[in-house]
Amino acid sequence: MKGFRDFLLRGNIVELAVAFIMATAFTAVVTATVQMIMDVVGKLGGVRDFSTYNPGGVSVGAFLTALVSFLILAAVVYFVIVVPYMKAREVLRLGDLDEPASVPEDVALLTEIRDLIARRGTPTPSASDPTV
Repeated sequence: MKGFRDFLLRGNIVELAVAFIMATAFTAVVTATVQMIMDVVGKLGGVRDFSTYNPGGVSVGAFLTALVSFLILAAVVYFVIVVPYMKAREVLRLGDLDEPASVPEDVALLTEIRDLIARRGTPTPSASDPTV
């Protein structure tokens, strides 16, 4: 039972459950928005639903309705979720750049030694050098 309890209380499972619940609730909002936009398109075009459109006896109306609904849904998701999310990431990323990254002390010391040797301009020892 302890393993099962640990599994259920693990952070990823809880976060996934919250995300699923929020997505389910958000589905109602997006569906209502798509329906509202479809109503506006219907008022402008004179036909709210293309389902009855059958040119030459081929039922393409249901496909057109689904296609328009999908395009509206994709636009709503993009402009309501993706664009604000990307802008928020940019703002947060810029905030991270303001803080200088801390360098471990040993790396800083080795960098300083390297720079001092480079400034001194000592040639590298060769095999014929007696001090080697």
